[in-house]
Amino acid sequence: MRVFVTGGAGYIGSVCVERLLDTGHEVTVFDSLIEGHRSAVDARAAFVKGDLGDRAIIGQALKENRPEAIVHFAAFCLVGDSMANPGKYFRNNVAHGLNLLDAAVENGVRRFVFSSTCAVYGAPERLPMTEDLLPSPMNPYGESKLTFEKLLAWYHRIHGLEFVIFRYFNAAGASDRFGEHHRIETHLIPNILKVALGQNPQCEIYGADYPTPDGTCIRDYIHVSDLAQAHILALEGGKHGIYNLGNGGGYSIREVLRACEQISGKKLPAVQKPRRAGDPPRLVASAEKAIRELGWKPEFPTLEQIVSSAWRWHKNHPNGYPD
Repeated sequence: MRVFVTGGAGYIGSVCVERLLDTGHEVTVFDSLIEGHRSAVDARAAFVKGDLGDRAIIGQALKENRPEAIVHFAAFCLVGDSMANPGKYFRNNVAHGLNLLDAAVENGVRRFVFSSTCAVYGAPERLPMTEDLLPSPMNPYGESKLTFEKLLAWYHRIHGLEFVIFRYFNAAGASDRFGEHHRIETHLIPNILKVALGQNPQCEIYGADYPTPDGTCIRDYIHVSDLAQAHILALEGGKHGIYNLGNGGGYSIREVLRACEQISGKKLPAVQKPRRAGDPPRLVASAEKAIRELGWKPEFPTLEQIVSSAWRWHKNHPNGYPD
């Protein structure tokens, strides 16, 4: 298929583009490079630099490339930033995303795969979290993603746009070529590995008095290549709906720290800090629906596989991407 990938110069987008190309798809990447990196775009893909806020540019790009499907990763995604700057998130993630939806309809695109988030659920009523839980976002980031999900439902109802929505849990790991380099890094594993590389003096643990076995938060981690594989399956005809993507287990902050120590071969100092507001003790997904309906099966489900791949990439790219 001809696939148009927004945010394809970002972390998850770059790995998904790589996997799409490996499986024979023709890919155009559309990215503003505000958060993404030009060198994270696979050389086999066409590249268009543009912002979804520019309705004319996105319309022209779709007209010229004639995609059969759109995979939409482009979004701002920092929870804390969204609490300080809610308008930034609703403008970019909702209003600018609406430009993409309108351009898709105008140019005859029939399939749309959306990168959403477990943040739409808020604090879960039960675990593991299933897709039928009532969404209740606790921050503007999660609310912006949920709003776009609702827009997709209306565009399906009115315009016949078929969609698959993926609610991610904690993406981690790397492919051999592409990995995680955010200009502002908030994710646990790369921040721990920065200590192993000597770039940060210590790891930080926010809260150690949660009702969990070791007192630290438990999160569900999923390998970025397994996320990419789910998107490829979603492009197949007849796929439609909302799916969680996670491994269904979960690891505590201290378990992740120990895994990073074991794999890097380094003792990593950690300091304990107060809880962060809004951090639930456990967030664990049920991905049974994706397994059952999409035929998805994680290839790298263990924490050791995830951390090992991340460590290889960060050792080879200690400063991330050059641009």
